[in-house]
Amino acid sequence: MILLFGPTGAGKSMQGQMLAVRQGWKWLSTGQMLRDSNDAEVIEVLKSGELVSDELTYDVFDKAIQDARTKQYPRVIVDGFPRTKAQAEWLADYMEQHKETIDLVVVLEVPESEIMNRLEKRARMEDTPETIARRMTIYRQKMYPVLSTFAEEGMKIVHLDGTGSAGEVHDRLFTAVEASGLA
Repeated sequence: MILLFGPTGAGKSMQGQMLAVRQGWKWLSTGQMLRDSNDAEVIEVLKSGELVSDELTYDVFDKAIQDARTKQYPRVIVDGFPRTKAQAEWLADYMEQHKETIDLVVVLEVPESEIMNRLEKRARMEDTPETIARRMTIYRQKMYPVLSTFAEEGMKIVHLDGTGSAGEVHDRLFTAVEASGLA
């Protein structure tokens, strides 16, 4: 399993999808699965910029992983999960219970000014300037403890420059994946 991290608008989804297509792997985005939900509570939480409850996120994640395994994808790329230290700990337990491993953690680094420019063009329901600012604050507060948890567990963490064209970022990502012996 490969985990993709970065603030909203960093390009995780695009890069995850490109890598999945290139390698024949499964791309899973908890954000996309939640946005596709018809649950009014989920939609309201997304519009507010807050995070969806852990329990609902775990359920969505588990169903998606089980589906990917049923379809026998050789590797799964997870975009946007875990987002908190508690979720990281849950994921570590989940992986152990299911005899899975996290092979690589990739963090896409993009300056906040670039994020704002990208999100202005994206135009999702939850991409108001206030919501974006709130999500950036939440990301900074929550991600460092998550990455610390992974570092303590000895997982390989790679920080990549997420600026430039989609192709340039993808080349950096693929190089990191190859260097880790996963491609």
